[in-house]
Amino acid sequence: MIEKWFEKDLEHIHSKHAIAVFVDESGDARFLLKSLNDSVTIYETNGELDELKTKYEIEKKRNVESRYLIYTNTPKDKLKFVREYCETNGCIEIKYFESYIKQKVNHYLNLNINLPKEELISAAKVSIGKDQTYWMDLSHKGASEIFDMEKELLPFLDNPETYLNKYDKKTQLIFFKKIHELLGITYVKKPAETLAKEVVNAMLKGLANNKPDKVLLNVYKNWLDSVSYKPSFFNYLAKYKLQPKSDIFNVHPSHPFRKLDELWLSEIGSRIDDRNFISSVLPGINQRVADKIAVGLGITFWVHVKTLLEFDEKNINQISNFNEAVDFYLHHYHKVDHAIRKLYSEFLTDKKLIEPLQAYYKNLSVLFLDKWFRFIDDFEPNQKGKIQELIDKNAEKTAIVVGDGVSWEFSRDIISRIGKDFKLTSGYLLADLPSETEHNMSRLYVSTGEIMAVKKDREKFLSETNPGKSIGFVDLENVTELTSQYHYLICSYKDPDKLGETYQQKALKYFDQVADLYAGKIQQLLQNGYKQVYLITDHGYTLTGMLEESDKIEVRFNGVVRVNERYILTKQPQLIDKDLLLEKKMEYKGFRYCYFAKRLGPFKTPGVYGYSHGGLSPQETIVPFLKWTSESLNEDLLQVIISNKAELQEVAGNLFAVKLKGVSASDNLFTTERKIILLFFADGVKVNESDIITIEKNQELKKEYQFGSNHELEMKILDAITREQLDGLTIKQGTARDMGGLL
Repeated sequence: MIEKWFEKDLEHIHSKHAIAVFVDESGDARFLLKSLNDSVTIYETNGELDELKTKYEIEKKRNVESRYLIYTNTPKDKLKFVREYCETNGCIEIKYFESYIKQKVNHYLNLNINLPKEELISAAKVSIGKDQTYWMDLSHKGASEIFDMEKELLPFLDNPETYLNKYDKKTQLIFFKKIHELLGITYVKKPAETLAKEVVNAMLKGLANNKPDKVLLNVYKNWLDSVSYKPSFFNYLAKYKLQPKSDIFNVHPSHPFRKLDELWLSEIGSRIDDRNFISSVLPGINQRVADKIAVGLGITFWVHVKTLLEFDEKNINQISNFNEAVDFYLHHYHKVDHAIRKLYSEFLTDKKLIEPLQAYYKNLSVLFLDKWFRFIDDFEPNQKGKIQELIDKNAEKTAIVVGDGVSWEFSRDIISRIGKDFKLTSGYLLADLPSETEHNMSRLYVSTGEIMAVKKDREKFLSETNPGKSIGFVDLENVTELTSQYHYLICSYKDPDKLGETYQQKALKYFDQVADLYAGKIQQLLQNGYKQVYLITDHGYTLTGMLEESDKIEVRFNGVVRVNERYILTKQPQLIDKDLLLEKKMEYKGFRYCYFAKRLGPFKTPGVYGYSHGGLSPQETIVPFLKWTSESLNEDLLQVIISNKAELQEVAGNLFAVKLKGVSASDNLFTTERKIILLFFADGVKVNESDIITIEKNQELKKEYQFGSNHELEMKILDAITREQLDGLTIKQGTARDMGGLL
C-alpha cells in the first residue's frame, strides 16, 4: 500500500512538471523505486559529479512527454546542480522514513501505528501489493501482523534461500524473529534452511500429537493443496523421524504419517472382535475417511475398512428365500466383497495387516453363503442367447460390450467412472454353471446352447444367425471416434479375467486401469452415435487372499475325476459331506456330475491360487447386466450437419469444401450456437483435427481442406466439449481432373 501513496506524491509533481526529485536521506525508502512503471526514467546521484552528469543527460533528451525522477541520499540543502529542480518543479523529501510511513497511514486511513523503527520500515516493505486492510490489521493487532505467516511461510519452506531474496537483510531479520515467536523459541541466528526445517518439524510434531498450531496447520493444508509447492513437502517428510507414541489414536485426522495408519490397522486387527473397541475408534476412522488431505496423500483404504467394520451381519438372518439372497447381495453384501478386494490390493504382501481383516471377511462370508446355499435349488441361469435377445429387441444402433470376468462388485467401479450425462439401467444375470469363460461365453453368443471354445466361431455363428443385419465385432480397446459403421457392434474385452488368471491377486493393482478403459470406451460408443450400450459378462470371480493349507478343500472321489479350483467334474456320483459340497447332475465335457464348494476356499489343485471362478457362489454367478443410453444428452442443443454430402462423394482435385449448418426445431438459449471440431481419418488413423469452430443457428459455414496423400477421408463432427458425434461421412477424391474453371 505504501507504494500507492508514494506514487500519488510523485504524480502530484509529474502532473505539472516532467522532472521530480526524491530526497531519501536515510536510504530506507529506496525500495519504492521498484514499484514505479517504465514510463518514469530514474537517475541516481551520489555527489556533485553525478548531479552534473544527470542534469546534462536529462536536458539533452528532455521532451514534453517524458517523465524523470532524480533519486538521491544527499540532503536537499546540500544539493548543487539538481537543487533548482527541487525549487522550480517539486521534491519528495524523506528525512526519516518511519515518520513518512506514520504520516501517510494517518492521512489516508486515520490510523496511528506505533511500532519500533525497524519493524515499521519492514511493515512498509511487506505492504507492497497489499490493500488498506493490511495496515488496519497492523494497527489493531500489532507487530504480529507485519507478515501474514500463513502466506509467507509456504513459499519460504518450499525454497528458503530463494524466497528471502525479495527482502533486504533488515526485513529478513524481522521475518526470522517472527518465525521464532511463532515457534515459541528464543531467536538465534541460523541458516534459512535450518529454520525452515525447524518450522516443518514443529508442524509435523503438532499433527502427530494432535496439538497443531493453527497457523502451521493452515500452512500444511495449503502446502498439500498446491501443485507447485507439494513436492518439497515430501522431501521434508522423508527426513522426519516420527517419535513413538503411547496413544496412537491421539493424532490429527489430517496427519501425513502412513506408519500411524498402519499401526491403527494393526491394533484394529488384533481387537477386531471387540465391538466396544471398534465403536470407540470408528469416529476417528470416519474423520480419516472424510479428510481431503488424507485422500490427497493416497491414504484411501480406510473407507474399505469402514465398510467391513460397519457391516451388520445380523441382517443376513432376515433372508428367507433365494430372491432375497440375490437382492441382499446386489444391494448390500457386494460392498463387503468390494472392500476386501481393495484391501487385498493394498496389503496383500503384508500378512500382519491383512490376515485379521481377511479372517473377519471370511466369517461374514460363511454366514452369507450358508443362506445362499440354503435356497440354491431356486438358482436358474439366464445367460443363454442374451446377445441375440438384445439384437432382436433393439431397432436403434446398439453396442454390446462383452466383458470377461466382470463381477457385480467390480462393475460398480465402471459405473462410477461414467459421466452422469448418460442414463444407466442396472440389472443382473445369473451365470450358467460351471461359471467359466468357454462355457459361459458360448451361452451369451450361441442361442442353441452349443459350446464353442473359439471366439471367432461364436462370432461367426452370430453373423450367420442374423443374415442381412449389420453386425460388427471389435476388441474394446480398439474402439475410437471412428467406430460407428455397424448398426450392431459387439465389443469384447479379455480383462479382468486374463489379468487374474495370469497374475492372480497381483493383478488387482491393474483393476483401476481396466475400469478406466471400460468406462472410457462405453462413453466413446455413446458419443459415436450408439443409442444404447450394454455391458454383459460371462462370470464373476472370487479372491482367496492369503491361503493356509487348511483353507484348501481336499476330497477323495472315485472314478474319472477332473478337479478345478472352484468345481469338480465326475462321471459317477460321489459320497459327499453336504455341509461342505453341493452336487449338480449335469452333462458337461463328457462328465455327468458337477460338485461345488459351499465356501470361498478353493479345491486343492496343482496350480496357483488367488483369483478364480467356475463355482456357484454369488460372487461368481451374479453378474452385471447394464445399459447406458444417450437419452439424457441434451436433445435441445443445436444440431450441426454436413449440408453438402452429395458434393463430397466424388471430389475433383486435392481441395474440398465442407459446408456445416446449425439446425434446430427448438428456440431456446441452448440452440443459439454450438462449438464443434472436425476429425479426419484415413485407414482408421486420425490424420487431422480442426480448431474449435463456433457455429450459430441457421448459419452455414464453409471450411476448406486438402486430401493430401489420401484419396479417401472419413470425417466426423464432434461437440468440442462432450465429444458427442453429431454427423459424419466418407469424402472421396474422384478420378476426374479438376480443370480449375477452364471449361
